[in-house]
Amino acid sequence: MLSFDMVRFYTLKSESVGFNTLQSFLTSTPLVIEQILLPLMMLCVYAVSGYYNLPFQKSRLQEFFATALNSGVNTILIFFALLTNQQTSVRSTNYMMLLCLFSILLGVTYLGRWCITSSTARRFRNGKKDYNVLVSGHRQWAERMASNIIANKKRTGLNLLGFITLDNDTDTEIMGLPHYETAQLAEVCRQKQVKEILIASGGMDEDAILRLIYELFPLGLPIKISPDALSALNSNIRLQSIYEEPYIDASTANVSEFTKNFKRIFDIVVSALALSILAIPMAVIAVMIRRSSQGSVIFRQERIGYRQQPFMIYKFRSMRPDAEAHGPRLSSETDPRITPLGRVLRKYRLDELPQFWNVLKGDMSLVGPRPERRYFINKIMAEAPCYSLVHQVRPGITSWGMVKYGYASEVAQMVKRLKYDLVYLANMSFIVDLKILIYTVKTVVKGRGK
Repeated sequence: MLSFDMVRFYTLKSESVGFNTLQSFLTSTPLVIEQILLPLMMLCVYAVSGYYNLPFQKSRLQEFFATALNSGVNTILIFFALLTNQQTSVRSTNYMMLLCLFSILLGVTYLGRWCITSSTARRFRNGKKDYNVLVSGHRQWAERMASNIIANKKRTGLNLLGFITLDNDTDTEIMGLPHYETAQLAEVCRQKQVKEILIASGGMDEDAILRLIYELFPLGLPIKISPDALSALNSNIRLQSIYEEPYIDASTANVSEFTKNFKRIFDIVVSALALSILAIPMAVIAVMIRRSSQGSVIFRQERIGYRQQPFMIYKFRSMRPDAEAHGPRLSSETDPRITPLGRVLRKYRLDELPQFWNVLKGDMSLVGPRPERRYFINKIMAEAPCYSLVHQVRPGITSWGMVKYGYASEVAQMVKRLKYDLVYLANMSFIVDLKILIYTVKTVVKGRGK
């Protein structure tokens, strides 16, 4: 910004800057404030764009275009914030100012990023920095993938630490590298700083791969698969380097990093507003629940969320306190366990309001597959292993499955509802979320809940 302000002074001096010397201009209070606030604004743009999510998993070309797009957005923001009142009567000068600002932002930003990326690449090539990975799969295919990783190590930076084989192999080593059991993985990944798990899918059917993904999700690591005829996953192929295989990213939904960040910001803003605006109605509901039946006002229950991490979900209690004295049960429209007040709350989905707190905390999102209990997840997985994919994203207060299908009273219905969640994962976008939220509001207003 300092370089641009110097250009700005000499270009606009005669018409609108209003300072006699460059020093007086640069040390003026408005300029000092700009020098503090504008870099912060630009950092926010970089962060929201998703650049910092995966800073070292981009090619040089991807990095350049990402930087150019960020610089363009910052140029527009700075123009409307600062320059709309400092335009000259000569249109070409105004265009030159915009081009100059964009060029400075792009040049300086990309130069810094290029230096960092180049330094990291050199450390990979010289063996001073490794991106540790484990390979899983049937032995023959795992060894083939391992050979490719080792051959391209200097180009990709991938450092193979060992294997997770699926053949009940009793050997302690494969290709001179250790073979780990599934039960060991959490500790091994922590101690050896594993960054990624690669699955050699050859010789495995789709259900077996999906069950393996389900076992690996709790590690919280990226899971990538070689694309060998996987119909449920092929829409999420990510090519990061022409030297690597075009792996399928099974741990992340097919959505841009910008969309992920913007979705999270939207969740925080809306949930915070909802908790503030609905505080009094929620307090009234709490009093009504307390007076109408015995038991706690807030119902707490463990659910499984993003990357299979358990969390405590909050709802207004709509059933008797002993509703599950004999074990987990799904509810139905005529469920006798539901209290009279609870039936009204469920009809208008008012029992879901405390989940805005889950959204604010980051356990949930406004829109996403509904979170389930481990007990029912195991039952769904037995019938539909593709359920493991819903853990690619945060669960939601509402979902396309809830809008199109509604609540499920048995596992078979949960499996049928699953297809809508899978379609949502393949088509995630902010616009889709808005549509689902609008349909949810219509459902609430018309009292179509259960």
